Amino acid sequence: MQISSRFTIAVHVLICIEIFKKERKITSDFLSASVNVNPVVIRRLLQQLKKAGIVHVLRGSGGADTAKPIDKITLLDIYNAVECVGGGELFHFHENPNQLCPVGRNIHAVLDVRLEKIQKAMEEEMKSVTLFDILNDAHKWIR
Repeated sequence: MQISSRFTIAVHVLICIEIFKKERKITSDFLSASVNVNPVVIRRLLQQLKKAGIVHVLRGSGGADTAKPIDKITLLDIYNAVECVGGGELFHFHENPNQLCPVGRNIHAVLDVRLEKIQKAMEEEMKSVTLFDILNDAHKWIR
């Protein structure tokens, strides 16, 4: 199980917006050059972030900006905006374990509570880190 690159791309995009927004218009072409992906990927991602209230996007080449203060945007907000986790569950269980097998019949009972605890711990940690924190870390490496 692996979280898709949409999450890290979204963080990358948001940091670019914050660092460069006073110097230039932030377009999907500009962001895609930094991320090194097709601009269509960035446009889709920006739409997801917009729907979640994280960014404003002006039509055409109007550019993008954060929709709220970056100390109010958590990694969990970004993750929830761009990751398509079915039913809010990070771990996807195989659909039909063999009910005739003692392991298959009981695997949900064995793992469900533990996996839920793991997911909640990850979400709590993500909730404690803001985009402002990430930007402060980035400033150590950038410029």
